[in-house]
Amino acid sequence: MKKIRISDYSLRSLTENGSLLFREKTAIVSSVEGFGADAIELPPIENYKEDEVVYKTISSAVENCEICLPVGFDEKGIEAVYNCIKGAKKPCLQVEVPVSTVTMEYKYHIKSDKMLKKVESLCKEAAKFCKNVEFVALDATRAETEYLVEIINAARNAGAVAATVCDDAGVMTPKNFEKIITDLKKKCDIPIYVKVSGALNMATATALYAIEAGADGIKTSISGNNELKTHEIAQVLEAEKERLGITFGLKTSELKSDIKEIKKAVIKHKSVEDTTYEGINILLDGESTVADVQTAAGALGYELSPEDGEKVYKALTRVLQKKTVIGAKELEAIVASSASQVPSTYHLESYNISSSNITTSMANVILTKGETRLTGIATGDGPIDAAFFAIEQCVGYHYELDAFEIQAVTEGKEALGSTVVRLRSEGKLYSGTGLSTDIVGASIRAYINALNKIVYEEGLA
Repeated sequence: MKKIRISDYSLRSLTENGSLLFREKTAIVSSVEGFGADAIELPPIENYKEDEVVYKTISSAVENCEICLPVGFDEKGIEAVYNCIKGAKKPCLQVEVPVSTVTMEYKYHIKSDKMLKKVESLCKEAAKFCKNVEFVALDATRAETEYLVEIINAARNAGAVAATVCDDAGVMTPKNFEKIITDLKKKCDIPIYVKVSGALNMATATALYAIEAGADGIKTSISGNNELKTHEIAQVLEAEKERLGITFGLKTSELKSDIKEIKKAVIKHKSVEDTTYEGINILLDGESTVADVQTAAGALGYELSPEDGEKVYKALTRVLQKKTVIGAKELEAIVASSASQVPSTYHLESYNISSSNITTSMANVILTKGETRLTGIATGDGPIDAAFFAIEQCVGYHYELDAFEIQAVTEGKEALGSTVVRLRSEGKLYSGTGLSTDIVGASIRAYINALNKIVYEEGLA
């Protein structure tokens, strides 16, 4: 029976999403080897002195997995890259280059014919140091099939012993990917691996179609950030292995617990950094239940009704399709945006802010309540403080401001800002959120959002 090679991408994925400590990297590697992956993919070298120590340690510790490391785009640096993993029992050098026209020209400013020659040169140089050279065709699903065949064969002739086809753009449906792999298996005499995307929520199906078309290996990750999830494809392969006539090395009985341990090891300190309350450690992932969400929300000071708990849980599961775990701050934002969506008693009609470094900030806020227009004018220590006082004038009541947070949702000059306002009334917390490129406007909307929840809950509408 044909064995499907499982190459684990978790360390690369988690490193791209944030820095990892040395012990976290080694914990990931140990767990990945434990649940039976055939290869472990290391992130490209960024800081040679630091990465060299880590990669040499990992290489010497791993017994059964291939250790794969990208060589970069300069032939002169390949020997130094190889030195980082030459102590591994199964080292593998990866030649990674984009093969779509748009990415080749954008990233490296070279045409397809020059890229082909570059791949030949890189593979030849890598093969001088390591017998196991893998050619990785990035953005392959946007390349012309003829060119993809040509560059894979060129890599094979130059020393590559396997080739990986990547759907980095996330544009491939299972049937379309199946056709690409079918063509490559007919025209390329080399093992073909695939790295599918979860952007269309079809990663598992796409991988299965690729295997049916003859793919020899797949790249998986525990993170699930638009990637093929290890535990999901393992379940499918276990169910379909007899029909497909395949075997694979993943230990499905141990996979769930090993993945959970990786998440705990990697994210534990991050969840503490994310919390808005000192000493509170919140860690929610894809295995968390509604009860877990209720408990975590309670730790932050929120009393969620069963209905609100379900709303927050559903919103959390949507977020976890793109993230590995949720910490305290993120949970709080989800609670604020998902729980207690109530009819709006107060509506913002307009606001006018006057602020400078030589005068006191002043805000003029106009709200509507039914057919009634309410106007508030106030000064404060900054435009947001003044705006909140003006809102209190409109409603004729002062609420304790428990917390106020500002976060950038996007980047650049026109960044979208997200604000969270948490008000306390009768001992309970009510959160409101606001989104705007104008942070003052976002803050006002967040305050009104929280205010409407209080009014509805306490029957003041």
